[in-house]
Amino acid sequence: MQRALRLLEAVGSHPDGAPAKQLAREAGLPLPTAYHLLRTLTHEDYLRRENGVFVLGASVSRLAMDVAQQNRLTKLEESLTHWRDAIGVPVYFAVYREGEIEIVAVADTPYAPAVDEWADFRETGHAHALGQCLLSQLDEPARLDHLDRHPVQAITPYTVRDQRTLLERLSAMGRMEPVVERQEYALGTVCAAIPITAGSGAAAMAISLPSDQQGRLLPAAEQLRSGIGQLLSSLAFSISI
Repeated sequence: MQRALRLLEAVGSHPDGAPAKQLAREAGLPLPTAYHLLRTLTHEDYLRRENGVFVLGASVSRLAMDVAQQNRLTKLEESLTHWRDAIGVPVYFAVYREGEIEIVAVADTPYAPAVDEWADFRETGHAHALGQCLLSQLDEPARLDHLDRHPVQAITPYTVRDQRTLLERLSAMGRMEPVVERQEYALGTVCAAIPITAGSGAAAMAISLPSDQQGRLLPAAEQLRSGIGQLLSSLAFSISI
């Protein structure tokens, strides 16, 4: 593995590629060993051979993207943990990706547990604060497309009853205004979500509390909202996570 990595580093130092003999010399490898590793790396698409020289292949780019993505996710999870401890509530992060609601990360504790996903979050976006917050950021065709695929349905006695009422609610939401739902997704739980504006995608952070503590909800949401700007700038944040 160390020899293969040395070869990759040698290739990476030549944007226009380099021949096998030169790469073997720069990596400090016997030529037969270098040839064997170059063939293996080429087979796995870590390298490509073009006009007698070797250049980096698509697998290297994918590997670099995976590492960068994991770094962003780690930073995000650290930030959610910070706000969980600072506010004393579970904190969630979600994005709207390829037509679906995706919960990316959650920070909670045994003493402040996250909401149990008893009904699929993707199918019940109309009922929970994260989903409503994400849907409010979509344009009208995307919003209607989502609701055609995941129709409004009552999952608790407090869930919004029909699509027209939901659309009216979403249209009335102000920019950066917390989206609040009380027991619409889960009985005994209240939630608030804050929209994230970073690039052209839709994202949101949210918190939840037992309904008997709902007096804490808006102050806690405001504390989170005020810290989001700092989060975005300090992490060079990207919703492409």
